[in-house]
Amino acid sequence: MKKNKPLFLLVILLLSAPFFLQAQRRPRIELPSAVNSNYNYHDAFAPFFYTHNGTEYRAATGEPGPRYWQNKADYKLAVKLNEAANEISGTEILSYTNNSPQNLNFLWMQLDQNLFKQDSRGNAIVPLNGSRNAGRGQLFDAGFKIKSVSIVSGAKNEITTDVKYMIEDTRMQIFLPKAMAANGGNIKIKINYSFISPDYGSDRMGVLSTKNGKIFSVAQWYPRICVFDDVLGWNTHPYTGPGEFYLEYGDFDFTITAPSNIIVVGSGELLNPKEVYTTEQLKRWTTASTSDKTILIRTAEEVEKENLKGVTNKELSWHFKINNARDAAWAASAAFIVDAAKINLPDGKKSLAISAYPLESNGDSAWGRSTEYVKKSIEFNSAKWYAYPYPAATCVAGNVSGMEYPGIVFCGIRAKKAGLMHVNDHEFGHTWFPMIVGSNERLYGWMDEGFNTFINTLSQADFNNGEYKSKEPIDKQAIGNYYTAPGLEPVLSYVDNYKERNNGTLSYSKPGEGLTLLREQILGKERFDRAFTTYIQRWAFKHPTPDDFFRTIENVSGESLQWFWRGWFVNNWRLDVAVREVKYVDSTDVSKGALITLDNLEKMAMPVVLEIKLSSGKTDRVKLPVEIWERNISWTFKYNCKEAIESVTYDPEKVLPDFNPSNNSWTKQR
Repeated sequence: MKKNKPLFLLVILLLSAPFFLQAQRRPRIELPSAVNSNYNYHDAFAPFFYTHNGTEYRAATGEPGPRYWQNKADYKLAVKLNEAANEISGTEILSYTNNSPQNLNFLWMQLDQNLFKQDSRGNAIVPLNGSRNAGRGQLFDAGFKIKSVSIVSGAKNEITTDVKYMIEDTRMQIFLPKAMAANGGNIKIKINYSFISPDYGSDRMGVLSTKNGKIFSVAQWYPRICVFDDVLGWNTHPYTGPGEFYLEYGDFDFTITAPSNIIVVGSGELLNPKEVYTTEQLKRWTTASTSDKTILIRTAEEVEKENLKGVTNKELSWHFKINNARDAAWAASAAFIVDAAKINLPDGKKSLAISAYPLESNGDSAWGRSTEYVKKSIEFNSAKWYAYPYPAATCVAGNVSGMEYPGIVFCGIRAKKAGLMHVNDHEFGHTWFPMIVGSNERLYGWMDEGFNTFINTLSQADFNNGEYKSKEPIDKQAIGNYYTAPGLEPVLSYVDNYKERNNGTLSYSKPGEGLTLLREQILGKERFDRAFTTYIQRWAFKHPTPDDFFRTIENVSGESLQWFWRGWFVNNWRLDVAVREVKYVDSTDVSKGALITLDNLEKMAMPVVLEIKLSSGKTDRVKLPVEIWERNISWTFKYNCKEAIESVTYDPEKVLPDFNPSNNSWTKQR
């Protein structure tokens, strides 16, 4: 239909008239001029944060998809400890189940002990000033000695077929004579091997001499299958020291044979206590299993008495079992004092807290309280997040400053008081990340260290009514300056891809603080706790990626947080918000309200909290959502007041990582 142009324009003018009249009646407000800023709201709130859609394996909601799969690795291990030579030798039978939709023509295994060989990649990248990683220059016959690799079959694994294999640094590729079937195919691999333990094993294992004998903290002690997943296929990133581990779940049955004067503790449940402990010690175990107070199992007097007997030719075998775990570790020493107490878990279930330590660590200010710390840490986190899944939780004193494994951790022999409580709590906090939630530590250290650092803040504040809780509030502006210092790599970096000196910040404290910001300043405790608990429940004993975490928190909390992930995790952006000025709507009448202007001067966006002090002495709090920065560098808002404003302060409680507090306040000129 042909339009009547004059009539059409008349209608438009009539419809627009109310808006023009309203605009004429509205008082004219002069907005502040533009400010020099590094902030770009399009960068902060850009679309397409997620680079791929959800799949049937990993849903867009952040949960495992309807066809999610992962492979299973069950291990039967039997080794012997040669105390004099520091040598561990034995046999592994790996039962590997391929639940993937692909046939497998070869397997990849991790040979972590090869890190300590002189020609390893890890040794090659140790800087001249040394490193926490690798073996600190120890010269010895290091690395796995692989004596044979075979496929086994038969009811008693009596049929063996040797297979070809190739070793490349810390990895071994096993070539299968016939492709392993998809969707449930199973194969059993038998490996005969040995290795000599390093004295210092990248601060994750080692051997320490004490008054009453060596302490062996033993880990990475058997060839371990690499993870085959839907993200990268075979995960064969070499072990060079900085990055930890990415492992399949399965059941472990392992036996450690050692001289009869040596006590062995290990992951999971000891299946033959009657064969290795005295009658009196067995009675103490029974008492400990029902006691909330620590019970001595092997006393200091018994350690010294046994030591007087000297070297023995007799041996004992210690048999352990742990199910649905990603790894197993153990420790052995004639020097161990052992104590234990009951752990109370949700739904009336129980576990057992155990500590093993030498005389040098004994005492109520030191390892005499270790079991108490372990018990309380696990009880808190079990009630808060997810029930502890193992029958025992053992803490071992040795020359490892702090390292975690399923059901057992290694901590420093000299730790005491708050230091011991914190390291015990941290290492057992790793039960939830990555033992329960099995992220890829080799690539994303922040997904276990950072998340664990966050839950530690809650468990440590709770312990014994705040016995070791910080007495002073933490100045987040000061640590924000440190966490976002120019030149610092982003959190979302591979562990091997940032400077070793930055590991504590990027793997531990900065991502931990990121979760605290989400919980306390962005989402609130209720919404965050629900989302975080859901993440743990969804990915318990599975393999999440960073996207799975980000998507879960967003979907469960109902909040788009891509601006936060982008600023705090993906980039090393800084926060600097300034209170620029306060002007009154009518300079002759302050009761008509004031216009307060804020500037975002750096790359990061955050919600705003302001404290406004009035001339009467009253104070008021104003909260503004992060959306004020969604399309603005500066933001001016009207504050309804009936009296003059004395000052306006941004982030008055110093809970945001604003690195430049010098511009956080406006004060009335006198």
